[in-house]
Amino acid sequence: MFDINEDEKEELKERLRAQVGIGTLIVFIAMVLVAAIAAGVLINTAGFLQSKSESTGQQAGEQVTNRLQILQTSGQKTGTSGDNAIGAVTMVVTKAPGAEDIAMRGITMQWVDDEGTYDIVHENEYNDQDGTFAQDAVKDEDDSVRDSDSPVINSPDDRINLVIDIGTDDNLDAYEGDDAPATVRDSGLDEGDTASIRITTASGTASTVQLVVPESLSGKTAVRL
Repeated sequence: MFDINEDEKEELKERLRAQVGIGTLIVFIAMVLVAAIAAGVLINTAGFLQSKSESTGQQAGEQVTNRLQILQTSGQKTGTSGDNAIGAVTMVVTKAPGAEDIAMRGITMQWVDDEGTYDIVHENEYNDQDGTFAQDAVKDEDDSVRDSDSPVINSPDDRINLVIDIGTDDNLDAYEGDDAPATVRDSGLDEGDTASIRITTASGTASTVQLVVPESLSGKTAVRL
């Protein structure tokens, strides 16, 4: 064995401590780098999730609030419906409390009764659907519905009639060729008939109204449904 004096022993101990210190420093730096990368990933992920949740929350809120409120529903006899049947349905609507502007041309309806199911769209959006609805502004101070190619209900004070012809359409002559809309049902709603209409806005929010024709229409030209 080689004899090592005290000075050499101390020098060897210092070298060993230096090597251990460098190794510890390398491990520490590596841990800091890994932590920094992980923190960056977490921050980016948190930002993405926050943005996604805000967007989802906004869409969910729109689907709850952006709906039509049906104030009144009535039925009218027409020249082709006969004395014991309703030939047109009129709904007075406005936008629900808290709703944003509602585009009339974005509204779709689904009519369901004993005869079948019918898809209904705005009269200016007709495209091989089962029928259309017309609009007639009752109260529209800024003419956002009455005098617009893109009618919009933009005030809680707006009152709009939505009119659906059922059975034979009296106004088919107003359309030319393939533009003529198909009628909803083959006949009007008879006494005691029932139907439901699901009204969906462009944001996907739906309102449903039930129609019940009185047992007798004799002597009446219009009734509440």
